[in-house]
Amino acid sequence: MKILITDDHSVVRQGYASVLPTVIKDCEIVEAACGEEACELYQKELPDIVIMDINLPGISGIEAATRILQVDNDAKVLFFSMYDEAPIVKQALDTGAMGYITKSGSPKTLVEAVTKISKGEIFIEYELIMKLALNSQNISDERLRELTQREFEVFVMLARGQSNQVISDTLSLNIKTISNYVTTIKSKLKISSTAELVHLAIEAGVIKIAH
Repeated sequence: MKILITDDHSVVRQGYASVLPTVIKDCEIVEAACGEEACELYQKELPDIVIMDINLPGISGIEAATRILQVDNDAKVLFFSMYDEAPIVKQALDTGAMGYITKSGSPKTLVEAVTKISKGEIFIEYELIMKLALNSQNISDERLRELTQREFEVFVMLARGQSNQVISDTLSLNIKTISNYVTTIKSKLKISSTAELVHLAIEAGVIKIAH
């Protein structure tokens, strides 16, 4: 089994690379440090499974997964992220990914997810399934469903307090494009200020209030 691991932290990649071959027979690991590199390596290496972080330099894991699945709709993508907020999990799974687990889980969960996905089964952490079920009842989330994946990415970054310039640099898009996204997002969500945007993000469970 060939596995492409995409994470911008080399220590994390090495952690996966040391755990998986000890449990999965004939396991070959390929590493990518960003979304763009993952897209290139996918076409070159044709891995059986892609383990994808969401928060990456350049394009996000969600965008990278979307591009990979556009090239090969049979690609098996497993998101492995620190984010456990239901709307983010939903956006990630909406790409066509087959699984989502959090980095707070045990190595055993990672191995189980990889094993099941390799057999064509869906694997989502139980706690995340519960959050998705509860969040589907959230009225605020209905507004978020109107956003495209890219708009949702920008929405999350704005909600986390990042400036238009930081978002522009992170997504490798010009500042005018980001400004247009912000205008569209506020229009779709029927809000007029960043404060309202943050409030909506907290209500919908996209971001958590720091204690």
